[in-house]
Amino acid sequence: MSRSDHEFVSTSTDAIQAEVEAMYTAVTGTAVAPSSPAKLFCAWVTSVLVQAYTRVNLAGNANLPSRAEGADLDALGELFYAKTRPAAQAATVMMRFTISGARDSVLVIPAGTRVTNGFVVFATEADASIPIGDTSVDIRCVCESTGAVGNDLAVGTITSCVDPFPYYSSCANVDVSAGGADEATDEEYYSLMVASEDAYSCAGARGAYEYFAKSVSTDIEDVCVNSPTPGQVNIYALMNDGTPAGAEIKAAIEAACSEDETRPLTDHVVVSDPDVVNFNISLTYYINRASASSASAIEDAVNAAVQEYIAWQTHRIGRDINPSKLVQLMMAAGVKRVNVVSPGFVSLKDGTDHQTPELAQVGTISITNGGYEDE
Repeated sequence: MSRSDHEFVSTSTDAIQAEVEAMYTAVTGTAVAPSSPAKLFCAWVTSVLVQAYTRVNLAGNANLPSRAEGADLDALGELFYAKTRPAAQAATVMMRFTISGARDSVLVIPAGTRVTNGFVVFATEADASIPIGDTSVDIRCVCESTGAVGNDLAVGTITSCVDPFPYYSSCANVDVSAGGADEATDEEYYSLMVASEDAYSCAGARGAYEYFAKSVSTDIEDVCVNSPTPGQVNIYALMNDGTPAGAEIKAAIEAACSEDETRPLTDHVVVSDPDVVNFNISLTYYINRASASSASAIEDAVNAAVQEYIAWQTHRIGRDINPSKLVQLMMAAGVKRVNVVSPGFVSLKDGTDHQTPELAQVGTISITNGGYEDE
């Protein structure tokens, strides 16, 4: 994990060596001379102690949720409301199955009927029936592979039936696949542990709703909760790619936050989209003529800085559009100066005033190299 380990016991070789030599002298009454057998013996004892103290520190950090990793972090989960690490989830999609013509009896499509786009396979999650006189039915299908691999398949791209049934004619997905998520990383699970402390009460706390919403998928980056009118709870979710949650995720959030165990009886939960505020990037940067870096290296660094700014700007609901952050990243990339034409500063609503929060989304990007300048 990114947080540095806590040192319970010092592992400084010099300090331990000095302590061992002092104890040797106190016990034997003989000073430890350089290059003497006693010096070598004390060095060996020091090496053993350093390794032992290192293990003590590792064990100690394994008992701190903020620094534990892997199975150690999982074991600490029982101390929190979020007792288990969120497992990988499979994407789902709505498929429309069509038969060659209307039948005079109900046609059953069995659970487990598989469809594919040639790379990813989905299967119907339950039996479904095409009624008498109809020629099609929509069935929810679940990806056979967990994780994000089944997400974002466009409408009409899953068209092959692996297990054709009598009178089968065609199939196609009628919405975009979504809901797949990888297993939570240590960082994600720890963040969920901390957030889960607000979930011990279902008395309508903002943090509780944020926790239950984020528990739906590890692909959820940010959640905003407010209550514009008494009894109504509005929830807004942002995904890891900086886009508002799609229909599948919003439905899952609404279900998770509407359970009797998580929702006060008088609350009405609504999952909505934040208002999008678009911004464009237009800038010109100048390079110091005496710069040690080449123009191409600085150009690469500038492009990376712009992408870092876009990720920073668009991955939090209600984050003000702040060109100063862009300038900071550009200067760190090695430019002499930068002239930012757009964006200008825009204050965005973060939802705390019970209004619909706003989300910044990038539009056009124009980056111009203004050439060299003297210092």
